[in-house]
Amino acid sequence: MDPLSIGKAVLLGLVEGATEFIPVSSTGHQLLVGHFIGFHSPNNTFEVLIQLGAILAILSVYFGRLLDLAKAIPTNPNARRFVLGILVAFLPAAIIGGIFSKMIKAYLFNPWIVCASLIAGGLVLLVLDDTDLEVRKRDVHDFSLPMDFKIGIFQCLAMIPGVSRSGATIVGAMLMGADKRSATEFSFYLAMPTMAGAFAKDLFDNYKYLTADDAGLIVIGFIVSFISALFVVRKLLDYVSAHGFRLFAWWRIIVGALGLAGLIILG
Repeated sequence: MDPLSIGKAVLLGLVEGATEFIPVSSTGHQLLVGHFIGFHSPNNTFEVLIQLGAILAILSVYFGRLLDLAKAIPTNPNARRFVLGILVAFLPAAIIGGIFSKMIKAYLFNPWIVCASLIAGGLVLLVLDDTDLEVRKRDVHDFSLPMDFKIGIFQCLAMIPGVSRSGATIVGAMLMGADKRSATEFSFYLAMPTMAGAFAKDLFDNYKYLTADDAGLIVIGFIVSFISALFVVRKLLDYVSAHGFRLFAWWRIIVGALGLAGLIILG
């Protein structure tokens, strides 16, 4: 591994961890950054596999809650319903991703689509942040199964790079009556099976194409993404509760516009 490739892996790992759980699209940012710094991985596998760092970051922060939830499942029907709800919300992405993931990578993973999606998603967040929606749910454990399933359908929009998995989930939850904090927290829980599933499928599909250098770069990206995601997960819920999504909306619009300008000027 040459120092330049290591530096690129570190940068992309930082981008992945910093953007995975905020509604700005980690995959979109990685594709844009990778395009402009000249980083390419077989079938965009690097970008998917370093998500393991972000997965472990949220698992470490939520370990106590997940342990309490696991202990409660045998005796607490609310705990069982909550776990079932997460699985129900995960189902649409599991089906569509399992069937169409290769097609999505082949036709949608390009920087032009990323930029357009970033800008469009930013405008949606601005409108959502200024809309006085009726709040009926303030706790993720109170979401109904039909609501969970509908949020899962919204999550499928994030298969278009630049849309944002967390952003689509949050928007879907808020449109169905969740407040900002519970919508964001539900996106955390739903991220666990969704990202783990994407990681496992991509590794199974592409491990035979990876070289020793590829594996080394993935490990570096994974470590950096874990560290940066750890910080974001610990701070995001309080920030969203206090300030909403306007910062993320404008970030998306600015990055998308700068990306389009760069593509036009630099190609």
